[in-house]
Amino acid sequence: MIEKKSSTIIGLMSGTSLDGVDLACCRFSGDDKLEWSLLAAETIPYPDEWVGRLSTLEKASAYDYALADVQLGHHFGRLVREFVEKHDLQADCVASHGHTIFHQPHLGLTTQIGDGDAIAAECGLPVVFNFRRMDVALGGQGAPLVPIGDQTLFVDYDACLNLGGIANISFEQSAVSSQQSDERLAFDICPCNMALNLLARKLNMLYDKDGNMASSGKVAETLLSRMNTLGYYSQPAPKSLGKEWFVSQFQPLLEEGEHSVQDLLRTSVEHIASQIATVLNTNDIKSLLVTGGGAKNKFLINRFRELSPSCDITVPDNDIIDYKEAIIFALLGYLRLQAKPNCLSSVTGASRDNIGGDIAGL
Repeated sequence: MIEKKSSTIIGLMSGTSLDGVDLACCRFSGDDKLEWSLLAAETIPYPDEWVGRLSTLEKASAYDYALADVQLGHHFGRLVREFVEKHDLQADCVASHGHTIFHQPHLGLTTQIGDGDAIAAECGLPVVFNFRRMDVALGGQGAPLVPIGDQTLFVDYDACLNLGGIANISFEQSAVSSQQSDERLAFDICPCNMALNLLARKLNMLYDKDGNMASSGKVAETLLSRMNTLGYYSQPAPKSLGKEWFVSQFQPLLEEGEHSVQDLLRTSVEHIASQIATVLNTNDIKSLLVTGGGAKNKFLINRFRELSPSCDITVPDNDIIDYKEAIIFALLGYLRLQAKPNCLSSVTGASRDNIGGDIAGL
């Protein structure tokens, strides 16, 4: 185990929206007061072959799943090696989220592929991976993991919202209510780019730039009502969403009826905005940092701004928008190497705070 008070860690993130692999190299130092800096960051798009494989891997055979796990690990490792060489980095470790295929914490199951040993073999660095499994083994959701990073690195905001494949939020109870508890709360709100990008691909686009196509459509009120009454939204936190839920519960709604793609995009944006606004308004959140690919969807941002007029909503510079999750996974790796908790039970519902992550390559 690396036990240094200063480390350079490469965070590697692959999200459910399949935009690509985010790499962020961060320098961390200090103990009680952590200091950090972003040295280099880059997003590398997935080749079409990997987009196809990962989009349907939950339906594959056990052999194909196991093979994809190893091969994706080698792919990640090569990307890390090229990233290090390109930016002339001296890294101590890689912290890899992997790519989630199955997430059913009620069954004690969560899997993120991208084998850590394969990554380490390709890039020649130690690798921390499998961050979620310990928390799930302790009865938690194993998600979201970023709140400890929100708590540590982005303390100037009441709440942090990430608009990736899934929209999720984290905030301190004491920051937004009269409660004295300083526990961090977090949960997945609703699908986001997972739905919007799926629809954009029907128009031969990777995504709906600025929400322009959505803004040209009309809200399908009956469909919106069905979206808003899905059972997940009435469940209390802690709670989390996975691709299985999206495929079984949300995607079929997009495939019913005779709606145009533009109307489906408009209705999905309205659904996402209304679910986010409900959370902001219910919890009296006054200041919000928004990151993730969806932060660049101007139409979406404007809609939940309009629905949450009492909240000061900040969209930061592109480095934070694009790489916040990869930065936080670098932090999770740093904490793992320091043998400090990197997963909060107040967020996940686990029996205790825990130290998640296997280590390969040491």
